[in-house]
Amino acid sequence: MTLADWLNESQDRIEEHGVKTGGIEAAKAFWTGMLCRVGERWNYGTPVFEEDWDVLVVLDTCRPDVLEEVADDYEYVPAEVPTTSSIASCSPEWMEKNFAPEYHDDLAETAYVTANPFSDGHDEEKFGLLDEVWRYAWDDEYKSIPPEPVTDRAIDVMRNHDPERLIVHYMQPHEPYRQLVEKYPHWFEADEAEEDARGERLRHCATDWSLWDKLRHGEITREELWPMYRDTLRWVLDDGINTLLRNIDADDVVLTADHAEAFGEWGIYAHPENIPVPVVKEVPWVRTSATDTGEHEPKVEPESESLTDEEVSSRLEALGYK
Repeated sequence: MTLADWLNESQDRIEEHGVKTGGIEAAKAFWTGMLCRVGERWNYGTPVFEEDWDVLVVLDTCRPDVLEEVADDYEYVPAEVPTTSSIASCSPEWMEKNFAPEYHDDLAETAYVTANPFSDGHDEEKFGLLDEVWRYAWDDEYKSIPPEPVTDRAIDVMRNHDPERLIVHYMQPHEPYRQLVEKYPHWFEADEAEEDARGERLRHCATDWSLWDKLRHGEITREELWPMYRDTLRWVLDDGINTLLRNIDADDVVLTADHAEAFGEWGIYAHPENIPVPVVKEVPWVRTSATDTGEHEPKVEPESESLTDEEVSSRLEALGYK
């Protein structure tokens, strides 16, 4: 974002939300932008193909500390969760850096089963196999892609294609948190009048008034939000990882995240691009193994669904990206 962009968006924020609130939002945006500029020039982290693994299970936005909070209920999660530094602080950055040309040979032997819509635009020919579950298993009730269809597709890919490596990218515990959707359904209803309010710049500004703005301004507290985040992690562990580890064969499975999530630490919320602070860069790196008992038979079949750019954008917006 240039200085001119920031000034224009600051004006829109003040017009939309008043001098005090709009000014605070503008200051936050300036601080985030400064950190982003630093991160563009000084970033760190280890690309996933520089590590050894057979299956990489990616939990979107999973913090190590929230994983530790549920460790007692999952035998494959240690009480002290090992960590690593992600190469990125948001999903498109993670894909850009890990799916870079220098990893061409690795990618050609890797199957990528993903619930994350930012795979859109990546050439499927670079992968040994690309299964974009988000295109055909979208859940309108929870405005996301549940863990079950992702698990089904990953099991089917391992059993029937036997890739050299497999990446399974779940959408959880990324927002929208399932308990949040159940408690505040009106937050997830589109407001066409607001969308058409004052042109393109104001539309962009209005979509910034998100869950994280509600947290900043006290419409919801961290104490209320954190258990919802943790519950959404349990959702993917219960209905995703538990089933996956009992229905594929792999000696070296790594449970990790593309990036973590900030709840106000360092003045950062969510996971902006190129933010070089540990709260969004430190992710789990838990090693385990998997054995196929054959107990689960996948029911979800891949579908060839052609989505328009608007539909892709709508799904990204529902996930808090727009």
